[in-house]
Amino acid sequence: MIGPKALYFERRQTTHFACLYDPRFSYSLYIPENYSEEQTELCPLAVIVHGSMRNSQQYRDAFIDYAEKTNTIILAPLFPGSITAPWESDSYKFVRVDGVYFDKILLAMVDEVADRFKVKTEKFLLHGFSGGGQFSHRFFYLHPDRLLGVSIGAPGNITLLDSYKPWYIGVGDLESRYQTPVLLSEMQKVPILMVIGKEDTDTWMINDKNAPYWINDLENTGETRIERLRTLKNNYEENGIHVQYEMIDGVSHEAFKVLPTVKQFFEKVLAEVK
Repeated sequence: MIGPKALYFERRQTTHFACLYDPRFSYSLYIPENYSEEQTELCPLAVIVHGSMRNSQQYRDAFIDYAEKTNTIILAPLFPGSITAPWESDSYKFVRVDGVYFDKILLAMVDEVADRFKVKTEKFLLHGFSGGGQFSHRFFYLHPDRLLGVSIGAPGNITLLDSYKPWYIGVGDLESRYQTPVLLSEMQKVPILMVIGKEDTDTWMINDKNAPYWINDLENTGETRIERLRTLKNNYEENGIHVQYEMIDGVSHEAFKVLPTVKQFFEKVLAEVK
């Protein structure tokens, strides 16, 4: 267990810590004020995944009020660019690329936090917006058994639960690629939030057919992020997965303006598991 001096420097907003499993990656935490190493009850864990700009600590800080209200520990991973190729910035969104398993790196971070703090890590909450929304829904396919609830915010590129299409547009070859079957029965147990701004209509970034991870057939999922998220919602519901779908008035592609809805969803999930 951590001693009092260590605890002093690990209260509230922490620094970035290198992931011991792979030090190319790091994470920061928010530890609630009332946390005590003497407490008997384990804190819930919420993982907040950044978008392309990697402003992970801003995302973490945006959840301070939620963390204090619910006594939740916040984990904000940092997946830097240039991991799979010089100057690339998108690979983490696709979870497993060129032998780098970003999902396993995140789970290693979760294990490290569990070794240090009194926190529930068997199942945790997950939110991501834009690039983080891409990560969160693909992580859900690989590890539904680890999730209390998933918030998928405005992904520009989606993977459908379609066994006739290959990964990343579908999941038809997921098991042969990664020896990971689609556990639909587990997925159906996980509460899902899909959230997007009603004004999120820009298309210049998400329709670039020269982008490194462009997938043929992606254009058939919709032209805007709104259309694509609705396609994903319909796909989930066709597969027996209930979705809470929220469009926020007056909001475009603005990550922090959807967070009140995400926090309400997380609180609802926590209340239902108690």
